[in-house]
This record gives sequence, C-alpha cells and structure tokens, in this order.
Amino acid sequence: MNIAVCIKQTPDTETRVKLTDDQKRVDESDIKFILNPYDEIAVEQAIRLKEANGGEVTVISLGPDRVTTAMRTALAMGADKAIHLKTDRHPDDPLTTAKALAEVLKEGSYDLIFLGKQAIDDDHAQIPSVLGSLLDMPAATVVIKMEIEGDKITVEREVEGGHEVLELSMPAIIGAQRGLNEPRYPALKGIMRAKKIQIEEREVSLAPEQLTVESYMYPPPKNPGKIVGDSADAVPELLRLLHEEAKVI
Repeated sequence: MNIAVCIKQTPDTETRVKLTDDQKRVDESDIKFILNPYDEIAVEQAIRLKEANGGEVTVISLGPDRVTTAMRTALAMGADKAIHLKTDRHPDDPLTTAKALAEVLKEGSYDLIFLGKQAIDDDHAQIPSVLGSLLDMPAATVVIKMEIEGDKITVEREVEGGHEVLELSMPAIIGAQRGLNEPRYPALKGIMRAKKIQIEEREVSLAPEQLTVESYMYPPPKNPGKIVGDSADAVPELLRLLHEEAKVI
C-alpha cells in the first residue's frame, strides 16, 4: 500500500503567541514548533496500515526550513520517506497550499492520502476537501474510525449531532480526527533512524493567493471576577448579576 501523509508544523499549543509590529504575522522568534496534533494522528494511521498490509509511507510538508523538524518526528514514528516543498512561509490561502501539494501528490500514485482534519494555527479545515476536488478523489474529513476491505474504505465521521458512515473507493483522502487512534511516541531506534533519512527538497512556485490576512488581533482582556458572597444569602444577588450583567440567564 502506497500512502502519503501531508503534514504541517504548527506552534505548540502552550506557546504564548506574540504578533509582529504590523500585526500581519505571528512573531516566530520565540516559538516552539511541533507536528500539528491532528497530522500526528494521520501519520499514526498511515503507519498502522503499512505495518498491517506492507507498503510505504511518504510524508510531505510545505514551508520554510524549520518544517523539517516536524518531518523528522514523522520519520521517527515510522514513515519511510519525506518530501519538503520549500517556501519562505506557509501561505495564508489554503487553496494555494492545496494546489502545491496536489502537484506532488499527482506524481506518487498513492492509494491513500492522509491529513489531519485541520491545523491548530489557522483552523481553516479545508485542505482535505480541496485536495479531493483538485485530485478528483473521494475525501472524508473528521474521521474517527476506518476499515479497509479490498479497495473499499468504510469510515465513520463526526457530524453535528451524531456520526455519519461513508463508503469510499481507493484512492481516497482521509482527514483524521481525535479518536481515530492514539499516536505513538517515537522510540530511540526510530529517532536515530530518522536522522539518517535524506529528506527530498523541492523548490515550489506558489499560485497567487486569493485570501490574505489583513491583521491579527489579540482577544479582548477578560473582565475581573466578582465575589458576591460565601453563603446562600448571596444567591439572589448572583442571579441578578447573571441576568443583568452577564446576560447568560
């Protein structure tokens, strides 16, 4: 089975984000970057399928030189090959990213293409579906369970108010959601192996972006808390404040 996993490097969820002076970019000077957690689930699922059925797993990532750290993490988990699409930054427009990925994916004759359901930095959650359109492949997103029988894939995905079951034919694209699996921690043997793997580098000409970021803004500061009492006598005042000030009841 020939599998590709498209991954993105994102800021650690515990990072305290700072903006550049013009507020058009995130200041990356003091940020710890990680493999996007949803993409980590996608990598794990690809490796499990390789272990069960044989084949090869290729990870593909677009971005500046720093993204190779995330690619090494995927290789240490058990991926076999890596392709780095070199750009000076991640595009703001998910269509631009998808077009660059699609050009490489077309060359690979992949049976399955995995991605995380979304990246935790921009939260577009569009790449799996857009790739499906560009590559003319069936795509299922927010997948929490999957089974393969022959060239048929049955997936269960989360939808508002419940779950949905779909059947797809390979080749297909899967957007992984939490619950699909529990990603493994790279073992020392895998880490040492990953250091020896040559990452293929490709220069990329990006399509013009139709979506651009005008500015980022910090969330408004939270109002300070208020203590209205420490006994049952405070309940009427608490209810009044929830109704008149917080307007939640």
